[in-house]
Amino acid sequence: MRVMAEYESLFPWIFSWLAPFIGSFIIALGLLARVRDERFYGYTSVFSILVSAIIASYASYKVLSEGRVIYSGGDIIWIPWINVTLGTYFDGLSAIMSLIVSWVSLLIAVYSIKYMEGDWGYGRYFFFFTFFVGSMLLLVLADNFILMFIGWEGTGLCSYALISHWYTDEEDKWVGKPGRYALGFPMFFEPTHSGVRAILFTRVGDLGLLLGIVILYALTGTFNIVELVNKAPEWLEPLASKGILSLLLITLTLGALAKSAQFPFHEWLVTAMTGPTPISALIHAATMVKAGIYLFLRLTPILLSGALLVHGEVSSLVTQELYNYFLVVAVIGALTAFMLASMALVSDEIKLILAYSTASQIGYMFLGAASAGLLVHTLKPEIIAEGLIAGLSHLASHAVFKAALFLVAGWLIHVAHSRFIDPMGGYAKYMRLTALSLWLAGLSLAGLPPLSGFFSKELVIHISSHAAPLLSGLAILTAMLTAAYTIRLVLRVLHLPPYEAGVRHKPGEAPSVMLTPYLVLAIASLAIGLSWPIASNIYMRAAELTLALGVGYEASVSLSTLTLIVVSAITATIATVYIVYYVIKLNFSELIAKNRLSRVIYDFLYDRWLINPAIYAIFKNGGLRVANTALDIDESIDYTYHKLTPSIGSIIANYIRGVHRGRTDYYITLYIVSAVLIILLALIAIR
Repeated sequence: MRVMAEYESLFPWIFSWLAPFIGSFIIALGLLARVRDERFYGYTSVFSILVSAIIASYASYKVLSEGRVIYSGGDIIWIPWINVTLGTYFDGLSAIMSLIVSWVSLLIAVYSIKYMEGDWGYGRYFFFFTFFVGSMLLLVLADNFILMFIGWEGTGLCSYALISHWYTDEEDKWVGKPGRYALGFPMFFEPTHSGVRAILFTRVGDLGLLLGIVILYALTGTFNIVELVNKAPEWLEPLASKGILSLLLITLTLGALAKSAQFPFHEWLVTAMTGPTPISALIHAATMVKAGIYLFLRLTPILLSGALLVHGEVSSLVTQELYNYFLVVAVIGALTAFMLASMALVSDEIKLILAYSTASQIGYMFLGAASAGLLVHTLKPEIIAEGLIAGLSHLASHAVFKAALFLVAGWLIHVAHSRFIDPMGGYAKYMRLTALSLWLAGLSLAGLPPLSGFFSKELVIHISSHAAPLLSGLAILTAMLTAAYTIRLVLRVLHLPPYEAGVRHKPGEAPSVMLTPYLVLAIASLAIGLSWPIASNIYMRAAELTLALGVGYEASVSLSTLTLIVVSAITATIATVYIVYYVIKLNFSELIAKNRLSRVIYDFLYDRWLINPAIYAIFKNGGLRVANTALDIDESIDYTYHKLTPSIGSIIANYIRGVHRGRTDYYITLYIVSAVLIILLALIAIR
C-alpha cells in the first residue's frame, strides 16, 4: 500500500492557513499605528478567517466529492539541507479538520466582536486570536512534521497570551474558589499563573514529540508525512526487532497527550478558564486541545497501514509492539474520561464544568482511535477506518456542541456577574433562544439521540467493546456521569431558582451578534444527528482518503443490545437527576455538611482527586529541595575553590617553578615528548 501524490500549485491552497497570519500581521500594524477603532481589529480577524474557511470548504469539497488528495507545494523545497517542503496537504482527515477549525473559529470570532467590546486589550486579543487560528490550520494542513511542529508551537505560545489576557489578575478573572486549599496548596489560580501552567505542562509533552520526530528522521531521512507511510517497514521493523517501537511511539505521543489534556497533563486545561470565554471555546472546541487528538489520528493510519506492509517473522513483533502502544493510549483515554467526568459532578463553576467535560470527551476520542490499534492483529484495513471514523466523528460532534456550550456560558456569566452557578437560576423564561441552545448542546454532550453526540459516542463505545470490553464498560459509566453533570447544569441554570442571591436586574437574550453563533452551533448539533446517514458517509469517505487507506467503513449505529443498554442508562440517569433536583429538590449542601463520608467524597472530587497538590508537592517542593541541595553543593565547591585550592595551588606552583628553567629548547623537548605520548596512548585506545 503506497500513497501516491501529484503536486499542485500553492495558489490558492496556501491561503487556507496563510490568510489568518496575514490578518494578524495587519492587526499588528494597526496596534503599532495605535488605531483606536475596535471594528478594525474585529473585522480584520473575521475576514481573514472567513477567507480560510471558504478555501478550506472548496478544497474539502474537491477532496470528498472527487476523491482525490490535494497536495500543493510539495515540490517546493523550503529547507534544502534537510529536504523540508512548503506543502499544503488536503486528504480526508485534514479536509474535515480544516472545516471544523475554520468555521467554528469564525463563529467564535464573530461572537468575540461584541463580547470583548470595550476591553482594554481588544486589539491584542484579536492579534493572538487570529494568529492562533492560523497556527492551528498550519498544523492541520502541513505535509511534514517540521511545518506541523511550527504550527504546534504557535498554538502553544498564543494560548499562553490568551489564557493570561487579563494579566492584572483581578479576582473575578480567577478560576477556582478563592481561599480553598488542598494539602496546603491553593486550588485557585490567577490568569498569569494559569498561562504559565499551560506552557509548562504542554512543553513537557512537546519535548517528547520533538524527540520522536528527530528519531523518525534519523531512521527514514524524511519529515514528510506521505513518505513516512511509504517507508513504514524501514523504521517499524528495526525498532520492533530491538523492542523499542512502543517506547518511541509513546514518547512521540506525549505531545499529543499533553496538548489534549489527558492524564496526567490535564491540569493545565482546567485552569485555562482564566482567559476570556470565547478563548475557552476556541481552545476547547476547535483548536488547541484538538491538536493532540488530530496528531494521534494522523499517526494511527501510518502505523496500522505500515503494519500491513511488514511481512515475515518480524511482523508478529511489530504487531505486539503496536498493541502495547495502543493499549497504553486506550487506558489513558478511558481513565481521563472517567476521572474528569467525576470531577464535573460536584463543580460549581460553569466554565470549569465544561473544561472537565472537554478533557473527558477527548479521552473518548483517544479510546476510539486506539481501539483500532488494539485490533491490529486482524490486519484488516477496515479496522483502521473504523477507529479513524470513531475518533474523527466524535471530534467533529464535540467541536460543535462544546463551542455552543462555552459561548452560552459566556453570556450567562455576563448576566449573573459571576462564574459560579449558585447565583444563576430560572433563566429559561427570560432567554428562550439561549435556553434552547443550552438544551440542544447539553443533550448532545449527554449523548441522547437523535443529536450528533449520541451517534459519535456510540461509535467509540462500539469499537472499544470489541477491542477492550473493560475499557468499554468504563466508557459507558462515563457516559452516565456525563449525562448527570450536564443535566444538573442545565436544570440549575435554566429552571431552578438560584441557590444564593445574585444580580437583581432582569436578564434577557444576548445581542444578536453573540446569540447567532451559539444558536447556529446548537442547531447544527441537532442537524448533524438528524442527517447522520449523510454525515456518516462523509466520515467514511474521509477515512478512505486519509493517507490513501482505500478502505471505508460504514459508520452506522444499529439498534444493538449494547446501544439499547447505553441509551437506557443515559435516559435513566437524566430522569434520576431530574427527580432529585426538580421534584425532590434535595439539598446536597446540607447532606454533605451532615454526613462525613459524603464530605470526604465531595472534597476528593472537588479538589480534582488531589492530583494538582500532588504535582506541586513533587515538582515544586521537590524542585526546591533539589535546588537547595545544589546550593549546598555550590557552597562546598566555593569553599574548596577559595580555601583549599590556594593551599594546593601553592604547592603545585612551587613544583612548577622548579621545572621551569627559562630555556626554550627544554620546553620544546618536553612538549614534543608529551605530544608523542598522547598520540601513542590514543592509538593504543583505538586498537
